[in-house]
Amino acid sequence: QVQLVESGGGLVQPGGSLRLSCGASESGYSMGWHRQAPGKQRELVAAITPGSSTTYGDSVKGRFTISRDNAKNTVYLQMNSLRPEDTAVYTCTADLSLTRIMTQGGSHWGQGTQVTVSS
Repeated sequence: QVQLVESGGGLVQPGGSLRLSCGASESGYSMGWHRQAPGKQRELVAAITPGSSTTYGDSVKGRFTISRDNAKNTVYLQMNSLRPEDTAVYTCTADLSLTRIMTQGGSHWGQGTQVTVSS
């Protein structure tokens, strides 16, 4: 079982920025960020392969950037130009299959971190 530990959530004003981090206990996995707001379906935010190929959800393209440091087994989600509709619990996931992350979320899940965008 891959252990995932997220950090970096919090409260930010509209237009602000936050960076989320997710540390994994093992290397070599594709990793992703998903989010879920109350009353809404879970959605893929971004995902990245071990070789740093990336994919993004339509609602965050151009504002969010996913990256990884393989030496630290850590993935980052830089979130800029945040909007109130970005408010959600953000959860890190990992899987050997990028497709599984994109379609099912992934095999391994973190605990989630709350991001609240509000003035």
